[in-house]
Amino acid sequence: MIIQQARFLQSNTKINKLPDAVYPEYAFIGRSNVGKSSLINMLTGKKQLAKISSKPGKTITINHFLIDESWYLVDLPGYGFAKRSKEAREKWAVMLRQYLRQRTNLVCLFLLVDSRLEPQAIDLEFINELGEAAIPFVIVFTKTDKQSNRKTIQNVTAFEKALSESWEELPKNILSSSLNGNGKEEILTVIAAGNTIFNQIDTSTST
Repeated sequence: MIIQQARFLQSNTKINKLPDAVYPEYAFIGRSNVGKSSLINMLTGKKQLAKISSKPGKTITINHFLIDESWYLVDLPGYGFAKRSKEAREKWAVMLRQYLRQRTNLVCLFLLVDSRLEPQAIDLEFINELGEAAIPFVIVFTKTDKQSNRKTIQNVTAFEKALSESWEELPKNILSSSLNGNGKEEILTVIAAGNTIFNQIDTSTST
């Protein structure tokens, strides 16, 4: 898959005001400062599509982008540390929970994890919540260019070992780098396959 066009649609905090669920949707989420905006820009080939900030917790809304007039890419607020009030964080948590459980056209959630870190409890807990809610997702390990391949494999292996304590079959994962483009083809392949399935289902239900 090659992305030809990507345009911003809207930012929102209200689930009932999101774009019509007529296209397959792929959302990106991760802890603050995991490199989400950089990854989105790398995937789309648009350097300024998603705003990049050095301050954690920059994204505070659900941001929709329309890709090639055929599918939605969604930039979700990060979870974990952010210099916001407890009340604000709780509101985001409710918003995210509603989005993930109610958005009928959500085909896959890409959960971003910093490959440089040892397994973090907050990531593992979030993944377990996704599993319990039967939300389809793929783990994307980011910033692999910031360290040796050996260190990346070591951290990913440790993460999988931690997950194996509660998962019989481990979730799919992709190693990525916004700097050198690693993981781009794998992520877009997941999206292309999802689009095919979504459109087949949509066609069968409309006939």
